[in-house]
Amino acid sequence: MKKRTLIAGFITMLSIALLQGQAVEITPTYGYQFGGKLNYSGGYLKASDSGMFGITVGYEAATDYMIEVTYINMSTELRIRDAFFPEARNETRLSDLNVDWFMLGGTRYFGDDKVKPFFGGQLGVSVFSPKNVDLDIAPNGLESITKFSFGFKGGVVVMLSEKVGINLQGNLLFPVPVSYTH
Repeated sequence: MKKRTLIAGFITMLSIALLQGQAVEITPTYGYQFGGKLNYSGGYLKASDSGMFGITVGYEAATDYMIEVTYINMSTELRIRDAFFPEARNETRLSDLNVDWFMLGGTRYFGDDKVKPFFGGQLGVSVFSPKNVDLDIAPNGLESITKFSFGFKGGVVVMLSEKVGINLQGNLLFPVPVSYTH
């Protein structure tokens, strides 16, 4: 389902751009993503740092402005430290964790030189899917969760030719925690 939606969106954006003569950018990515830590009263949960890959398809909405659809995947390990569970008093592997980010956003480019700085923002969802759960710690397993997310990015594109460039960028991606008060 996710792959079909991505492919349909990509084909739609590419078709519109070709019909209107607008630029389309396709940017495959690979890099390093820092994990995160969630503290609670008895310990913490931690997603370890890991490699990541993704793809961004951008459509030129106006000169130096791109509308973009981005997919990023991070496969990592979820670790736990908990004072109340003997199995997890020291930091222990809880499960493998797959995080998928589906984002829609915009980017603003500056200048027409061989080095083009940019910054942008994104909104979307992130899907956290645990696998291979340690059933000694979580006997009922763990469920996948989906969170509203937002992000920021910035960097430079170094143009190697008129059509090909190298993109050097940093992303800050934030899933939005939901809290319930009764």
